[in-house]
Amino acid sequence: MFYVFLLIVLVSVFTTVKYKRPSLLGIPILALVLFIFIQIAMVPLGFFETVKFIFSLR
Repeated sequence: MFYVFLLIVLVSVFTTVKYKRPSLLGIPILALVLFIFIQIAMVPLGFFETVKFIFSLR
C-alpha cells in the first residue's frame, strides 16, 4: 500500500510541475483520507462507534 501512495505522490508532483497547477498537490491528501475512510468502513461495528473507539484509545 505504501508504494501506491508513493506512486500517487510522484504522479501528483510531476503533473503539478508540468501543468503549473498547485491544486493537484491535494490529490495525495484526498487519497489518504479516502483510504482511512475505507478502512474504518471495513470494521464490522457501526461507523460512529468505530470512530469513537479509535479516538478513545490511549
